[in-house]
Amino acid sequence: MRVLIIEDEIPSQLNLKRALAKTAPDLTVVECIGSVADAVEWFENNPHGADLVFMDVQLSDGLCFDIFKQTTVCGKVVITTAYDSYALDAFKIHSVDYLLKPLDEEALRCAVEHCRSLGIATPQPTIDYSKLAELFTPTPKNQYKDRFVVKIGDKIVPIKTENIAFFYSESKTSHIVTDEGREYVIDDSLDTVENKINPELFFRIGRSFIVSLSAIHLVTKHFGSRLKVQLKGNKRDDLFVSRSRTNEFLEWLGGE
Repeated sequence: MRVLIIEDEIPSQLNLKRALAKTAPDLTVVECIGSVADAVEWFENNPHGADLVFMDVQLSDGLCFDIFKQTTVCGKVVITTAYDSYALDAFKIHSVDYLLKPLDEEALRCAVEHCRSLGIATPQPTIDYSKLAELFTPTPKNQYKDRFVVKIGDKIVPIKTENIAFFYSESKTSHIVTDEGREYVIDDSLDTVENKINPELFFRIGRSFIVSLSAIHLVTKHFGSRLKVQLKGNKRDDLFVSRSRTNEFLEWLGGE
């Protein structure tokens, strides 16, 4: 079976490819694509599509559902999403398979086997992707994530955003640190995280850190006109506001 991966996060692409190699080694990943535009172009140039298509919901230039509005998608579709279960029942209703991020290998194996059981020649059911897209279109009340889902061994645990002290990136891996000092790995890059959280409550102080307003204990001046951020109950001493963001940070801190 030929597999197409539509996912804008490189770490998530690699994680999925590794998991597929482990759980379904007979599958061949033919391409990894990170945007709606590139996906539309790929399907236009490959009218026979792929046997199996994994799609992240949020891509670099829109929602994956936009792909269906612009071209014919040939292949069995499996949606990968970090969204909470409120939206997942819709996939069942519309006969679309889904996987919850962080990906679980057993769930991945079951999704692949389900697609195999349907057969390559079985046509994709008629799906109103515009209705599905509405579930992922932000509204003023829920446009920011109120929780992140993390994997701990074989368990999937929701972490409330209000309980997160800061996010950081290290060695191309993103982490959540809670107010209690507990640390978890997440699939999203900090760029993606920054777009999912309320900018009134979180600030990206530099390339590798996003801090919560509620977690800030004090801010002190450091040599070289830099600002050092100390968080409540946190022992890290490497939280500095980048010089280019100092004024913006002080405005944010003051509620301007």
